[in-house]
Amino acid sequence: MTDEVGFAIVGLGMGRGRAEMCNETFGARLVAVCDIWEERGRAVEEALDVEWIRDYQDVLAREDIDVVGLFTPSGLHCSMAVEALNAGKHVCMTKPMDIRVAACNAAIQAAEANDLVLAIDFESRYQAVNHQIHAALQSGAIGSIIFADLRMKKFRGQDYYDSGVPEGWRSRRSTEGGSLANQAVHYVDLLQWWLGPVERVVGSTGTFAHNIETEDASISLLQFESETQAAVLTTTCSFPDLGTVIEVNGVNGTICWKDQEITLFEATQTRNVDGGHRPNYVHPGYMQQPESVQLKPEDFATPEELPANIIEDMVGAVVEGKPVQCDGYEGRKTVQIIEAVYESSKTGDWVDIS
Repeated sequence: MTDEVGFAIVGLGMGRGRAEMCNETFGARLVAVCDIWEERGRAVEEALDVEWIRDYQDVLAREDIDVVGLFTPSGLHCSMAVEALNAGKHVCMTKPMDIRVAACNAAIQAAEANDLVLAIDFESRYQAVNHQIHAALQSGAIGSIIFADLRMKKFRGQDYYDSGVPEGWRSRRSTEGGSLANQAVHYVDLLQWWLGPVERVVGSTGTFAHNIETEDASISLLQFESETQAAVLTTTCSFPDLGTVIEVNGVNGTICWKDQEITLFEATQTRNVDGGHRPNYVHPGYMQQPESVQLKPEDFATPEELPANIIEDMVGAVVEGKPVQCDGYEGRKTVQIIEAVYESSKTGDWVDIS
């Protein structure tokens, strides 16, 4: 391997932006892009002055490619990852890791067998504010968690599901999940990262406004090992698009998050401080007139040298052996949750997360 990490970006819908990141990231070198759609491939080849390759197998045969970035239909992620890993390439892939837990397991096994990096590109993991929330919750800033709720209300027209390469892949169960697996997976990842392992789920899904095989609305309840519960509502039928809100309620306060910003971060406090000059948080029920304090995200730690994006993350992992923000084991967790919700929707029963 040269001083720079050679990348090939496969799938130039979402992948085009990641290809551009390669050209903007120290230590990364964009070697090639790969797409089965010639018009799109040629356009990126010209715009970024990089070689376009149609055949994925030709990418895997190249010795100057160290990392393969997969930005293809969700149901192809892990099968393509296994091929790349067995060809000696490190792999990063867009969310979700896949739509089947068994496929995730195969990719994890291939990465371990070949001693290679496998990372999942959850963009929210590269936002400092989300690390600050994680640190705040772990520190008990709002007390023990009572419950949380996630409400994603987005709009997608039928043309969104009918388009793509191959055409209509977002509408087919074999290549994509619905509103939960495609859009809400980002936020389910945040919930399970912030609140800890999910123990079991129950849920219901339906298709209301689109001609698709997958669901365009879901509602589910997640029970965590900590006994905290979270309600999750997702839809791509909401007009207008209302975005995504996550609220976490503790016995001493609340964190509200909307579309990558904290909108409320408030807790109760007494007039006293402890030896470290920090407010003492107490349950409002034990106070006649609870006082409120506005907490500051910047008071909670973020990782040193947090990577800006998946490309920088992969460079650090390949060159310096740093852990990635979301490895295969972490990426599999959201697929386990989503697969369990889909199963529960069929049976009506709680489904354990194994």
